[in-house]
Amino acid sequence: MRAPLRFDRGHTDDLMSFLADSPSPYHAVANAAERLDKAGFRQVAETDAWDASTGGKYVLRGGAIIAWYVPEGAEASTPFRIIGGHTDSPHLHVKPLPDMGAEGWRQIAIEIYGGTLLNTWLDRDLGIAGRLTLRDGSHRLVNIDRALLRVPQLAVHLDRSVNTEGLKLDKQRHMQPIWGLGDVHEGDLIRFLEEEEGLAEGEVAGWDLMAHSIDPPSYLGRDRELVAGPRMDNLISVHAGVAALAAVSAASDGPEGPLPYIPVLAGFDHEENGSQSDTGADGPLLGNVLERSVFARGGSYDDKARAFAGTICLSSDTGHAVHPNYSERHDPTHHPRANGGPILKVNVNMRYATDGSGQAVFAAACEKAGVPWQVFVSNNSMPCGTTIGPITSARHGIQTVDIGVAILSMHSARELCGADDPYLLANAMTAFLEG
Repeated sequence: MRAPLRFDRGHTDDLMSFLADSPSPYHAVANAAERLDKAGFRQVAETDAWDASTGGKYVLRGGAIIAWYVPEGAEASTPFRIIGGHTDSPHLHVKPLPDMGAEGWRQIAIEIYGGTLLNTWLDRDLGIAGRLTLRDGSHRLVNIDRALLRVPQLAVHLDRSVNTEGLKLDKQRHMQPIWGLGDVHEGDLIRFLEEEEGLAEGEVAGWDLMAHSIDPPSYLGRDRELVAGPRMDNLISVHAGVAALAAVSAASDGPEGPLPYIPVLAGFDHEENGSQSDTGADGPLLGNVLERSVFARGGSYDDKARAFAGTICLSSDTGHAVHPNYSERHDPTHHPRANGGPILKVNVNMRYATDGSGQAVFAAACEKAGVPWQVFVSNNSMPCGTTIGPITSARHGIQTVDIGVAILSMHSARELCGADDPYLLANAMTAFLEG
């Protein structure tokens, strides 16, 4: 048995840096790739011919990353062990015509991305980050990580019912942030970003931009046993998956010999709005990479079918920790707690892909890693969310198990988890990838 990742706060410290440095899916995959580069992986282009060489490789496409490690002696029919997650989080997305304003205020036009908790974006200092597409077709990551935008809430004096009848927000009228005073001029925001990036005026031809909270992640509580931060859903899983993949690839040449499986990390974009894109879990990216890996090693269609039949995927996404102020919203017999270890997510209607066989796989990995684990099931009276798990299972015909870390304030601009849970998750992932 290979040694698990260190049981200390080093992993969580690194997670907090990862969260702060990844204000968009494009930044998240760039930071994941940087960590994999240091672990000896190399980027391969989808447009190039792939060879049968061993070692770590990865593909980047937009806000998605697929990384895998081919051990010595891997055959064309060698099964995969996949960690799946997503790089996107609910946010305020900048519209194609961003410059707007009213009553002497300059504003930025935004569109709501995913099922965000709107009120958590109010009266919060926001930056802008994302990807600029230049006229030559190249891309430039941009991150204005300072107080640039703000969505101001209406004063209580002008809405006396807010504390008795609740806050009611219209997504179109009430969520457009301000960023200054004066007349509105078309192209102001993009000219500002060009200046910030040292680009010539008119060099930016397209953009994928989003607002983000500039408050850094932080430990919380008397004993610092909690972590608060943005985009935990689902960068906790992406970060843990990178750590696990790097760990098993480094150990593959050790005394226990090559891995019996090909470990894979799949970080998809667009999970929060249905996964239907060329970089989403419902797109062809993962299947194409796995198939090409088989064929590059001289495999046939039959080899690919054999490899897929033996493949297992851990779909890792955040889940709901029991909320102390709303415990009645949870199933009465399933109460996942912070720092209780990763959760197994179960839904008989296949909103999660876990079955009894998958439970056994996850339990074995946790036992091997010495990691405690918990079970999440929704209250029968509450609708259940979903993940990339059922999509991955149905699209590729591979066994999939849904897991994750229990958090509070899911889809808030700032979420909360136990400080121990991220590295407990990474340890369980490492044991799973080892087989």
